[in-house]
Amino acid sequence: MKRRMLWLWMLTVLLFGAWYYIFGGQQLLFSYLHDDARKFVSLILLAATLLVLYAFLSFVLNSLAGRTGAKKGEVKMILGVIRAVLVFVGILTALSEWFSLGTLGTIFAAFGGMFLGWALQAPVSGLAGWLLTSLIRPFCVGDRIQLPTQGLVGDVISVTPLYTVLNQVGGSVGSEEPANRTILIPNAMLFSTLIINYTPKNQDRMMEEAHKLQSDRGTESESSYMLDEFVLRITFGSDWDEAERILIAAAHDVTGDIIRETGQQPYIRADITDWYGAFVRLRFMTRATERPRIMYELTRRIYKAIQASDKVDIAIPYVYSFRKNAPPTPGPYPPPGALP
Repeated sequence: MKRRMLWLWMLTVLLFGAWYYIFGGQQLLFSYLHDDARKFVSLILLAATLLVLYAFLSFVLNSLAGRTGAKKGEVKMILGVIRAVLVFVGILTALSEWFSLGTLGTIFAAFGGMFLGWALQAPVSGLAGWLLTSLIRPFCVGDRIQLPTQGLVGDVISVTPLYTVLNQVGGSVGSEEPANRTILIPNAMLFSTLIINYTPKNQDRMMEEAHKLQSDRGTESESSYMLDEFVLRITFGSDWDEAERILIAAAHDVTGDIIRETGQQPYIRADITDWYGAFVRLRFMTRATERPRIMYELTRRIYKAIQASDKVDIAIPYVYSFRKNAPPTPGPYPPPGALP
């Protein structure tokens, strides 16, 4: 029934349009009407034409969607765009009937440029991001990328003019497996968002260059050194001088070459911020690029020296259960060697 009504409306509008524009209906009708009445009739004909055109396009799109298996939501979105375009064309045509095109051009020049610049800022940025991403290719389709500020990790599925499509990794599950959940990242965000590429192009070459720079680094200047700190909490019964000796000796053993190059000796600072023990802080110069290794060597030597000494002990905070009403141990820890 709807299909028959659509074809009937289309036939009616086509016949009336042919009579109106081709067979002299316009002159015949307008000879009996006032100028404003002629404009009103033209607007009615325009509205009918646009309605029939929209109904025809809607019928065609729904038919194509049924054949291609497209979603109804996709058809609805496309029809929304078509409806907006037809409404805009109708309003523009109606205004041109009642006003001169010069007036419309002046109004559009005054406000249209500003409005379009504001409305199209994000789409234009998205197109620029798509173009630069496609040319420079900081990541490609199939790469796994991370957006730390958004808390997202995903595999790149496609890069469209406005969106980068990801297959989310993790998210719903605590693992590094794809969750098969599609995420759309606006390309406009690519200019202001930190992106980590797990699988960049030429990764082997970049790693070789990094290792070469590290191996070719000669004697480092003083600016490549930085002050570091090792914190040791000792019991109140420990020998303070022995603790300082262990820390300073370890620093000389591990960072002797740095001390000779910089001329700065390691030193001790300390404080008591709670009642579980004293914090003895060893401060020393270290290489900025080798902090983990130097800290490991220091920790290993200090740990072994404390194990071998009967004068220094490491303080451990006492923890008890409130629910079990376990009373805290009174007084400080006994000095090393006091217990049988």
